[in-house]
Amino acid sequence: MKTTTLLLLLSFSFISACSQESTADGGEMPGSDRDAHGCIASAGYSWCPRTEQCERPWELAEQYGFEDTEKAYRDFCSQND
Repeated sequence: MKTTTLLLLLSFSFISACSQESTADGGEMPGSDRDAHGCIASAGYSWCPRTEQCERPWELAEQYGFEDTEKAYRDFCSQND
């Protein structure tokens, strides 16, 4: 019975440690930089109102055939079709 209790406590401690969003040195975990829409900037995503989802600008530029620049991305995402 004591072994089972110890294993449960260790398991709970491990799960709790894994669920925290900071590293041991106090830094943030990769991917924990979500914006108001849930887009992860460190992974290259930003919110595009036109498509109503998180997008990577260079992927969207390739898909829709516009120039891969910040201005072209802003212009594309601000359009309402």
